[in-house]
Amino acid sequence: MPMATTQEFLSPEIFDRGIKQSGPDAGSPSFSVRVHRGLPDFLSSVNLKHVKLGYGYLINHGMYLTGVSILLVAFGTQIGKLTWDVCSFKNYNSMNMIPLLGFLCLLVYVCLDLTPRSTYLVDFACYLPPNEFKITKEEYIELAKKSGQFNDTSIKFQWRVLKNSGLGDETYLPRVVFQPGYKRNLKQGREEAAAAMFEVVDELLAATDIRSKDIRILVVNCGVLNTTPSLSAMLVNRYKLSHRIQSFNLGGMGCAAGINAVDLADDLLNAYPGSYALIVSTEVIGSTWYGGNELDMLLPNCFLRMGAAAVLLSNRRRDRWRSKYELKQLVRTHKAMDERSFKSIQLKEDSEGKEGLSVSKDVIEQGGNALKANITTLGPLVLPVSEQFYFFKSLLFKKTSTDKPYIPDYKLAFEHACILATSKKLLDEIQNNLELTDEYMEASRKTLERFGNTSSSSIWYELAYLEAKNKIKNGDRVWQLALGSGLKCNSVVWKAVRTVRQMKRKPWDEN
Repeated sequence: MPMATTQEFLSPEIFDRGIKQSGPDAGSPSFSVRVHRGLPDFLSSVNLKHVKLGYGYLINHGMYLTGVSILLVAFGTQIGKLTWDVCSFKNYNSMNMIPLLGFLCLLVYVCLDLTPRSTYLVDFACYLPPNEFKITKEEYIELAKKSGQFNDTSIKFQWRVLKNSGLGDETYLPRVVFQPGYKRNLKQGREEAAAAMFEVVDELLAATDIRSKDIRILVVNCGVLNTTPSLSAMLVNRYKLSHRIQSFNLGGMGCAAGINAVDLADDLLNAYPGSYALIVSTEVIGSTWYGGNELDMLLPNCFLRMGAAAVLLSNRRRDRWRSKYELKQLVRTHKAMDERSFKSIQLKEDSEGKEGLSVSKDVIEQGGNALKANITTLGPLVLPVSEQFYFFKSLLFKKTSTDKPYIPDYKLAFEHACILATSKKLLDEIQNNLELTDEYMEASRKTLERFGNTSSSSIWYELAYLEAKNKIKNGDRVWQLALGSGLKCNSVVWKAVRTVRQMKRKPWDEN
């Protein structure tokens, strides 16, 4: 049977059927990823190399902890003996104190210098665009008709997508993109990026009382807009950051780039202990807009909306007492070595030379593969031993190759989940297959409805929602999951180091 073309695959009729079966493609580098045939099916073909990789991380970390524990026990035994001798005045003399002090100094050195520093999330801020950028779904379609950029088929297709998207009528979109003959330009792109980035950084610095010169590491990520000088250079210039700043600008990595930025910042903090790292995640909608009629390139228009987040990380031990979360696990999965995965989402020109993000039909299967690999690798790091036992038991004692393995209960690994706000149907699919409750999905659904897909910053809007609703308790674990172009799937797990109480929490103040 011949394979359908991309145009046929994304035709309105087929797309409608896809909505009923699997949920609508969401049209950004991570929105458009749907779980291929659902999570139970992909778990039935789970690749044990990903399980092995997860246990490799766990064992390597465990060996370190075991080694430190042995040293501490040895030191403790000697210290206890010496302390007993001194306290009982047995063979007491001033020379007995020298070994005791030596052991104590060595113990302090092991604890402070050999033990890895934890990375803390001090605080973060999310961008709330001005009210004049709010747009309803009906207004979107009316402006699209007046723009002259789209034919009737394209208008109908976008309306079908919007109706089933899960987006509400208060998301934010710059209306300049609907101007007849609109073409993206660097000036507008820089202005949109600057408005979002400067506001969230200002808010974060004010909330944390951190001086800009104290920031040693800066990581900025934006998928499509890449300027010269870079967006990170814009921030260095605006806030007069130190000439010693370690500045990085990530581009072309889609909605998963926010977790990539956390991983990079964490590595740099290990290289520069006792430092602060500032992460800024955003997407410039004026640069992602597509004003043509190829259906596979229209999906990002329907889902992507304005947004940005700024995050302050620290590995200063004294910052634990004023931080909100501690970084526990971070797993990144990349599938770009596979040709179909690499080409499933790409920025390209259509037949008329108009640029836009193209979403291939292969994104369904390849996104499922990336998600499978990531969750399988993460499992051994976060799941209770009992869940891992049942999972491996079902794998080892399957009667037939078609038997599905035991699906671990991920609710036992996390108290909260921030799954990238994609489409309503996709969130339904993930919820059903991972057997998550409505409470676990609440932050993702509310963010999708209120703000749409803000790309890499979406997971921070979701965490802000949980804080605004006073849901974060001391010791709670938060799982952030994002998919992006490549394809890649990234997970990060945070543990709350205190109960978070914020009576007012942007961008949810008005709700």
